[in-house]
Amino acid sequence: MSKAFTREGDENVEDLGAEVDASIPGGKNYITPAGAERMRQELKKLRYEERPEVTKVVSWAAGNGDRSENGDYQYGKKRLREIDRRMRFLAKRLEAAEIVDPLVITATYVQFGATVLLRYEDGSERTFSIVGIDEVDVARGRISWRSPLANALLKAQQGDVVIFNAPNGQQEVEVCSIKYVELT
Repeated sequence: MSKAFTREGDENVEDLGAEVDASIPGGKNYITPAGAERMRQELKKLRYEERPEVTKVVSWAAGNGDRSENGDYQYGKKRLREIDRRMRFLAKRLEAAEIVDPLVITATYVQFGATVLLRYEDGSERTFSIVGIDEVDVARGRISWRSPLANALLKAQQGDVVIFNAPNGQQEVEVCSIKYVELT
């Protein structure tokens, strides 16, 4: 077999094909201004702080001689690959981003960027904000616009009752209020 098709002597190369595809089905990557800014800040930190710091360590470790048994060198190279992979991912996501500012939305129905107060069948209430897939944080009440709950809520108006498929079966919720506020 030709050497072109083997990985001899390169045991530490990770499978770069395992990188998460940053493309979005349908081509839209809706995101709020705050979410886009968080992604920009993470990319900036990786590019201008973390990567140069790790590069210094790798350079220092490479100067110490035998790289095959040099833990600082091996770990540093692995960390550089992780940083580069994350930077590529963030850059692709930001490139495909379509920023939607909830503050300029005047709709009276639920759409991307809405903050919705829901009342469940048992009388409990919970507030959710519909955000982009890169901003999901269920603990803070932020759900993806592609989630089953958000899909059921889209186009609903105050007072509407919607049914959605939850992990434990179908649930029914009432839309108590709809607001479009700045998310931080």
